[in-house]
Amino acid sequence: MGNPSRYTVWGKEYEVLPTAQGYKERGTASWYGMKFHGHQTSNGEIYDVYQFTAAHKTLPLPSYVRVTRVDSGESVIVRVNDRGPFHDGRIIDLSYAAAVRLGINKQGTALVDVEVIQPPSAESVRWVQVSALSDIKAAMRLQQELQRGLLPLNWPVGISTSDGERPLHKVRIGPVPEGDALNEVLAKLKNINIASPLLLAEHQL
Repeated sequence: MGNPSRYTVWGKEYEVLPTAQGYKERGTASWYGMKFHGHQTSNGEIYDVYQFTAAHKTLPLPSYVRVTRVDSGESVIVRVNDRGPFHDGRIIDLSYAAAVRLGINKQGTALVDVEVIQPPSAESVRWVQVSALSDIKAAMRLQQELQRGLLPLNWPVGISTSDGERPLHKVRIGPVPEGDALNEVLAKLKNINIASPLLLAEHQL
């Protein structure tokens, strides 16, 4: 849990990096899905297969990284909030949503470049909520439509599900830094006939 200087899994010791700054690596990405959905991640958050997150063995939690497929150039930004993958030859485990975004959900693995990006501060970012739907399949279709419509910006498009007897599946883009980046996202949404989305700060999620 968290960021110990060292930890051991299956008899092998791992050393957590003191800082994420400057980290870049090429290797194999895999993904993990519904078996872990709803379980606690290593930094205490709840794993949600529809969020753009990832597991890494040594990066400080949380970190933000850009994951790029070497063969296609497709990329996605994910929040590292878990530990793994504990399989030889794999450097990052993606959420289902991130795996779909990179097109590796069916084949299982792909060669990728992983590079840390500087996370924006919580005070200067927004999440753009496009819709809240009762049908998870409709939410996933909208998620995929937004992923295509936002190209080449590559901001994460996630689904956050509320608790209760009739849960709502909220389709959100972000986090997106305020300023030019946020304006670009709003312009892209307008181009695909999505007007007046809800802008949320972190404390409103």
